[in-house]
Amino acid sequence: MGNKTQCGGGPLLLPDMRFLLFAIWLLGAAHVSSGQAIRDTSLALVAVQASYAQQFPGGDLSERFGSNSNVGLAAWRKLRNNITLGAEGSFIFGNRVREPGILRNVLNSAGQVMDVDGAMADVFLYQRGWSAFATVGRILPLFGPNPNSGLHLKLGGGYLRHKVRIQTQENVVPQLEDAYLEGYDRLCAGPAGLIYLGYQHFGNKGRVNFHIGLELIAGATQALRTFNFDTEQSNKAQRMDLLSGLRLGWTLPIYKKKDTGFHFY
Repeated sequence: MGNKTQCGGGPLLLPDMRFLLFAIWLLGAAHVSSGQAIRDTSLALVAVQASYAQQFPGGDLSERFGSNSNVGLAAWRKLRNNITLGAEGSFIFGNRVREPGILRNVLNSAGQVMDVDGAMADVFLYQRGWSAFATVGRILPLFGPNPNSGLHLKLGGGYLRHKVRIQTQENVVPQLEDAYLEGYDRLCAGPAGLIYLGYQHFGNKGRVNFHIGLELIAGATQALRTFNFDTEQSNKAQRMDLLSGLRLGWTLPIYKKKDTGFHFY
């Protein structure tokens, strides 16, 4: 269009990815000799996890966004019978936005977005969101080095939220500031469910603890903005938003010795 307005083509900054890598390094460095053989028996333990997932949209979400990244943190309790109870949250981010003409009312006759000083503005569109779930699951020790490792089936219930982030860089564009943004950001949220099937590995010596698996999130969301400025129409009230992908990450197990104290891996 002759301007610098981009639908998801801007530079995607990933400070969260640097944080995730740093957290994984800390988890891997936090090893202390256990004095208890994890290989011999199923233990009650607490697991703290940092993870990354590449996700693909489905349902109504695929009409708005392309693939996205997801970084997550989770904590769960594994009982001696390998039942797991926990909570987890994730941050969703991407730069593939499929909303043609979302800025049509902001463009001038030359197809440009102008800032408050009359200069051409840089405007980028991103996907942003988050999710939170309470989970219940079970580790089936069908394979792995010990009874604490194996196939991990997990179900969850919680909340999903997402929107289009409109970033104007260093420019001030009055039509895209403060409350005006609500007419463009397509904010949606609602209850959601989670299904995860993967492999959980707890190393016998506590040095290698990881998880990898397939994940599906389904959200019965609804639009939290009643009206879109660009289409001059109301948003679709009820939605079915799907996210599926491969999640992998590092696990920090914390369990109690027979004598005293907790031991960190």
